[in-house]
Amino acid sequence: MSIENMSETPIVVMGVSGCGKSSVARILSDRMGCPFIEGDELHPPANVAKMSAGIALTDEDRSSWLDRTGALLSAPHPAPVVSCSALRSRYRQQLRDAAGRPLVFLYLQVPRSEVVERMSARQSHFMPVSLVDSQYAALEEPCGEPDVVTITGPGNASDLADRFLFHLFAVRGIALGQARPADGGSPASA
Repeated sequence: MSIENMSETPIVVMGVSGCGKSSVARILSDRMGCPFIEGDELHPPANVAKMSAGIALTDEDRSSWLDRTGALLSAPHPAPVVSCSALRSRYRQQLRDAAGRPLVFLYLQVPRSEVVERMSARQSHFMPVSLVDSQYAALEEPCGEPDVVTITGPGNASDLADRFLFHLFAVRGIALGQARPADGGSPASA
């Protein structure tokens, strides 16, 4: 990916439920001036009911959700930042195929103990702590996928977002739109 087209490249913040996807994606969206899409809101009601009942989703359950998410990733400029678990390699490929354009994935790699602690503190989310193990069982870490940046926790969401932006800029030499500094100052020119 070149610097010129990176601001046109959607970002998918991925990982198990409770790893901080939504928080980090919202921060990236704000700093980059891009729309944020909450992947959990794209699940059909049957999926939400299943997870609320403590039943893990199957590949079949996730298929229409991934297609819907991928279709939103195909939106023209400004490219969105999406939170989506994208746990398996084939799910990430389904998102790439549905988007029909290059994507960048930010994989938040968080220890199970931290995820359990975070999910136990949640007040109004349909995903119960009892499904943490099924999330880790389904997870195929994106080792060797060239469009994935792995950021390892712990850290607060702002720090994780900064580490991702730093990696893209300093390590990969990619500028992302009009990234704003953490202190809320004026946008940095790309």
